[in-house]
Amino acid sequence: MVVDGGSVAWVGSEGAADSFADGVDTVVQLDGALVTPAFTDAHVHTTSTGLALTGLDLSDAGSLTEALARTAAHAAARPADRVLLGHGWDESRWPERRPPTRAELDRAAGGRPLYLTRADVHSAAVSSALLALVPGIEAEPGYDPVAPLTRGAHHAVRRAAHEAVPPAQRADAQRAALAHAAAQGIGAVHECAGPDISSEDDLTGLLALAAAAPGPRVFGYWAQPWQGPADLERLRDLGAIGAGGDLFVDGSIGSHTALLHAPYADAPHTGVAHLDAETIARHLVLCTEAGVQAGFHAIGDAAIDAVVAGVRAAAEAAGKDRVRALRHRVEHAELMTGRTIAAFAEFGLVASVQPAFDAAWGGEDGMYARRLGAERAARLNPFAAMTRAGVPLVLGSDSPVTPLDPWGAVRAAAFHRTPGHGISARAAFNAHTRGGWRAVGRDDAGVLVPGAPADYAVWSVGDLVVQAPDQRVANWSTDPRSGTPGLPDVTPGGPLPTALRTVVGGRTVYPPPNG
Repeated sequence: MVVDGGSVAWVGSEGAADSFADGVDTVVQLDGALVTPAFTDAHVHTTSTGLALTGLDLSDAGSLTEALARTAAHAAARPADRVLLGHGWDESRWPERRPPTRAELDRAAGGRPLYLTRADVHSAAVSSALLALVPGIEAEPGYDPVAPLTRGAHHAVRRAAHEAVPPAQRADAQRAALAHAAAQGIGAVHECAGPDISSEDDLTGLLALAAAAPGPRVFGYWAQPWQGPADLERLRDLGAIGAGGDLFVDGSIGSHTALLHAPYADAPHTGVAHLDAETIARHLVLCTEAGVQAGFHAIGDAAIDAVVAGVRAAAEAAGKDRVRALRHRVEHAELMTGRTIAAFAEFGLVASVQPAFDAAWGGEDGMYARRLGAERAARLNPFAAMTRAGVPLVLGSDSPVTPLDPWGAVRAAAFHRTPGHGISARAAFNAHTRGGWRAVGRDDAGVLVPGAPADYAVWSVGDLVVQAPDQRVANWSTDPRSGTPGLPDVTPGGPLPTALRTVVGGRTVYPPPNG
């Protein structure tokens, strides 16, 4: 491969490449390493990821007792922090099977403001001192005097907590997250920002930081329903490429806020609705008429049905072809049905999915089964059915909900915990590379061909194989006569590839130039 400036100039055989050797500035001998397009993580919260990387990460805490002890140690180690921040607790994995109480957090934090997000980031355990910074919090939906906060109460305390982070600390967190992404072979991230998630300053600061220094590309989305033409100007001022990302139609399964048609198996309600079909349709019509990609966060079957109803109404008002052309997105799209899968294909909706969710919470004994019951949980994340129907899949992590780990996502998609839902490793890899570029309207990138952006990664790997989850996926794809290119073996339990170098636009971003 020959790279000229920021683009791939030539790809061919090794013998033909020798003719270029005298006319280039640098020759890199791979010594058996593998070169692939760099990954695109299609759903990231960069600042929160960086704060988890540099601060209190409870994702591997084995018990409530351990989580509280680590929180207390963190508080003692950071006496100058205005608000203590942490992430990743998951009571469904603890022997106590309950979240921390407010009194327990008050003791652990020593009476200081403390904000701890659950693993899914749709609820948070907070201290009394943080609540005191939010006047009127008791009247917000989702407030509880003892338990973690959800809905509007959670959004309010999140704003208060994030506003307490100094700009320098926020920029350091963003740099840490992008550097970590580069070290995983990730060349681009889709930042899912919004007023209930971060702030305008957070998004504009991240985009400016990414533009000023070598690192992964950042494509920003802003999650706010459109009311009129002025919203287009706001989007342009922010530098966002789309009005979507985590524009919440519902919440999450783990926090009992995903919107369902039937009640949860372990709670007497059906979740939370943030947007109805009429609001969804209005947002889509305004975005479509402005030529702007829209998107929504929808996990439960009732939330996804609301999106489909809104899309149908928007197609009637603005035209189906115009709706399809903009590749509107749905983030997560977990509890799908045959009818909603067909609708996604009909309207060209991009499904931005996170296979690591299934790896973390799927299976007969996982959190999903406890929340929904085994039969309903087995319908989650049907990647094979979506792919067969022609639904465009793009892969991401929702980091810090699950780690930045693209090869782990490929493994999780190929070795799905529900039989019949997995896709081939090649299909998952394509969805995590070229698919991410297509989701932002670029069909010329995410592949290594002449004219494409020189965004690639170099990997230390073992044998290359062609993997499909089972015979139902595609018998021909594993036949040597098909000519399907091999990829690293992602069989569970084995080692995954290690990034040796990540290049974005022809510039090496990992290892760092001064590393």
